[in-house]
Amino acid sequence: MRKIFASYDEQGVWVYQAFKPSIVEAALRRGTFDKGFSLDRMTWIKPSFGWMLYRSGYGSKHRQEAILKIKISHEGFCEILSQSVETSFNPDLYESENHWRLALDHSEVRHQWDPDRSLRGEKLERRAIQIGIRGETVQKYVRTWIVELEEVTDLAKQIGQAVREKLKDTPEVPAEIEYPVTKELQQRLGITL
Repeated sequence: MRKIFASYDEQGVWVYQAFKPSIVEAALRRGTFDKGFSLDRMTWIKPSFGWMLYRSGYGSKHRQEAILKIKISHEGFCEILSQSVETSFNPDLYESENHWRLALDHSEVRHQWDPDRSLRGEKLERRAIQIGIRGETVQKYVRTWIVELEEVTDLAKQIGQAVREKLKDTPEVPAEIEYPVTKELQQRLGITL
């Protein structure tokens, strides 16, 4: 199953990114990304906290020791999604692999569907979307669409410790529910039941 699951409210949707601590510290001081964050390369955002925990080793992997929870506006999130090209060829969207490759090369946004993970790192029966952004889209992300930032590194480490110690309970996290998108976006993103 491919659907976007995320935590969101009326203001926006939360995504996660992991960085070295100095990038997170600078971003928290400024309220958006600043020193150390490159506007010139692809950056990946993830709505699934479980997938972010798994990918970063609960905030233990090199240059992923600090995790940010970033709220971006619904307008920004939907604009990002509307530009996205899947990293794998989809014959339902492109008449040939050459057309898809051309679209991918010219797009500032790409996405891929990875096996989603529970907070404990177990594979779920659904896929999690990961979205890469670059160019003008990164500029808008940093300068316009970020509503708020929160560091969740300690929470990630507490969950990781609970998993390692095989504790029954893990710390509470916000529920992630299906994020509604238009039929057009469902088709573009390859969303399935």
